[in-house]
Amino acid sequence: MTETTRPVLADLHGDWVLEEAGGDISAPFLVPGDAISALAAAGEIAEPYWGRNEYDLRWIGEGDWLARRSFTLEGDRPAELVLESLDTLATVRVDGEVVLDADNAFRTWRADLSHLAAGEHEIEITFHSNVAGGAARQGAQPFYIPYHAGNSPIPHGNMLRKVQCDFGWDWNIALAPFGLYGRAEIVAADAPRIERLEVEQEHSEGLVTLTVTAYIAGAEGETCRLSFAGQELEGAVEGGGITAIFDIENPRLWWPAGLGEQHLHDLEVHCGEAFARRRIGLRQIELVTEADDAGTSFMLQVNGEPVFARGANWIPADALAGRITEAGTRDLLQSAVDANMNMIRVWGGGRYEPDSFYDACDELGLMVWQDFMFACNLYPSTPDFLANVDAEVREQAGRLHHHACVALWCGDNELIGALTWFPESRDNRDRYLVNYDRLNRTIEAALSETAPGATWWPSSPSPGPMNFGDAWHDDSAGDMHFWSVWHENREFDHYRDVSPRFCSEFGFQSYPSLNAIKRFAAPEDWNISNPIFESHQKNVGGNERIAATMFRYFRWPENFEDFVWLSQIQQGLAIKTAVTHWRSLKPHCMGTLYWQLNDTWPVCSWSSLDHGGDWKLMHHMAQSFYAPVLATAVPRKDGSIDIVGISDRLEDVDLTVTAYATSMDGTARELGQGHATLALRAEVLISLPAGTLEEGEVLTFGWEGSDGTHAGDIFAPKPWKSYDLPDARPAAEIAREGVDWLVTLSVEAMSFFLTAEASVPGRWSRNAVHLGPGTTSTLRFTPADPEAQPEFLLRDLHSATMKRT
Repeated sequence: MTETTRPVLADLHGDWVLEEAGGDISAPFLVPGDAISALAAAGEIAEPYWGRNEYDLRWIGEGDWLARRSFTLEGDRPAELVLESLDTLATVRVDGEVVLDADNAFRTWRADLSHLAAGEHEIEITFHSNVAGGAARQGAQPFYIPYHAGNSPIPHGNMLRKVQCDFGWDWNIALAPFGLYGRAEIVAADAPRIERLEVEQEHSEGLVTLTVTAYIAGAEGETCRLSFAGQELEGAVEGGGITAIFDIENPRLWWPAGLGEQHLHDLEVHCGEAFARRRIGLRQIELVTEADDAGTSFMLQVNGEPVFARGANWIPADALAGRITEAGTRDLLQSAVDANMNMIRVWGGGRYEPDSFYDACDELGLMVWQDFMFACNLYPSTPDFLANVDAEVREQAGRLHHHACVALWCGDNELIGALTWFPESRDNRDRYLVNYDRLNRTIEAALSETAPGATWWPSSPSPGPMNFGDAWHDDSAGDMHFWSVWHENREFDHYRDVSPRFCSEFGFQSYPSLNAIKRFAAPEDWNISNPIFESHQKNVGGNERIAATMFRYFRWPENFEDFVWLSQIQQGLAIKTAVTHWRSLKPHCMGTLYWQLNDTWPVCSWSSLDHGGDWKLMHHMAQSFYAPVLATAVPRKDGSIDIVGISDRLEDVDLTVTAYATSMDGTARELGQGHATLALRAEVLISLPAGTLEEGEVLTFGWEGSDGTHAGDIFAPKPWKSYDLPDARPAAEIAREGVDWLVTLSVEAMSFFLTAEASVPGRWSRNAVHLGPGTTSTLRFTPADPEAQPEFLLRDLHSATMKRT
């Protein structure tokens, strides 16, 4: 839990009134919340996510809006207004007097209200148009600062310290929303204020020394009490702060998911009426970048142990902040852990997430790669902009650095590459490179001064500090973004042509599941060329690439539902190809974070979780290809196939694999067994020469590990369209167990990617399984509504792509 308190004199959460400046619209406005959600809830506008409504609603962000409410100030103490996550250009008045002008959604804003007497007052916020404000700030720049127009149909978002994807992205709706999303209260100004806690850990054999410095305003000379892990220290505030040192012998350490427990200890600070609590996990995380024969390593080391990062990129949980809930966010993070992930990257075009997000990651064992919020544009370097950024970084680093989950701080997303994207920066690279460096150095300096010892990485992708090379194609050092398969419409095997040290972005699109589609399109509009579907596909050429890939690998599906299903199968196969190959290079490669975990609204995208949290088929596949202990087939250019064993356990694992050549009717012939003891390095278990598989056969293999692992997989060396798939006549027996439904599958021949679908929303234990005759597989379905009575449908590769007789 992250908590900081002072006496509250007036709580400003709850009911406000929202009005269009100079217009006739008035609606209830619930704080925390965003204005567009409020207008939709009041029936003043159509549901933004339905159909093509987005385009008819962009006028909202082009004008000014007013939000107001009255409040009662209790007592006669001097007061201070505190507003957190105020988005973005806003003027705040109390009783008609301007008390605050704000221009950064990532900062906490404070205003002196000590002149107010007890009693009734009115507060009003003018939300100035972010669209107009961005344009005005662009016009005031000493030279033009380009933004990525392909991502942002609403221009000049790079001028504002605001969620960058609010202006659109190649997966996001573009509405430039605004509102108030965090704390909104009036507190006692004469009470001490704990401004921030600086927490440092020093690890040695059998001992952790935790040094805590509390920076406290308005408490000079006062005695404060700090407690941690059963120890309590007292001291007086001197020079605005107090430092306490705790020695913890034989500490219980925090580990990423799958490597150990997530032990957390309470840190509390009491100083007069001010109180702060943090939960601290004792751990040591280092980024190891050392020269080797291939270039320079990029590896996270936790408590002295090398850790392969298995995970995905995180974007905001909803395009409209007022619709984000703590429970919904926790469910998305839990799904990441359930798919065997141990890391997520908070991407730089979104937001610094609230405390509850990082608390959840601490508890779940999800390491966080934390970008600062700059992405895919160029940004100003004027003194006022850099001062604003400096304050933002200090606040966010101070707020978050104590979390055990925060493993790495990164300056931005793709700003080095962006220097080559615009004619202005290509024609005058020196100017824009210096402009970028000023911003990057401002971020780095503010981080290092606020959180000494924080792990810093300048940009993603980047070959390394002070290296402005091409990390999209250079796989020898640093982290890599690899997008050639998707953007260049390349075959999946192209993932095998690169050997990244750490791939922090790569992805392949699919359509959302039918439950998500039903939230933006009626059945009569279910056609990928329908304008509604094209408006829910924000990546130019995305639909064509999905279709072209199907032509390459599969026989064409007969109906829309099959097309949606198959798009998710091929998405999973694409990412599986990348992840399993790069994992087979371990320890040369030590991390894969695919793009992306979640969606901001129901849309065609690279996500493995639908908007709202339902699992796409790729997420079920990720649960397998991210398993800590894995055997995977790696085809070689000479036609041979190696089965490689990988273990991410801390202890050695003995792994045995058995390989078979399997025909479409389910008959199999054993090809051999292999064994290895797996430690840090991936090992070849079996090598199968070219020509081992006969016409119509696929490779199947199963493995068992000394850690209790028992699993299997399949590898088809040719495109699936080249196989004459049998009608396996899949059948299901349905049983009820509490609120869950058990679906037991059986088949008469080989069935590939056999999927059970429910008529109501819910969560499957696993799905898209391969099944042969004489075996069964039981899937568990938990409906979102425990009272639901679902109907079930089965779909496999034959039924979706082979002509029915």
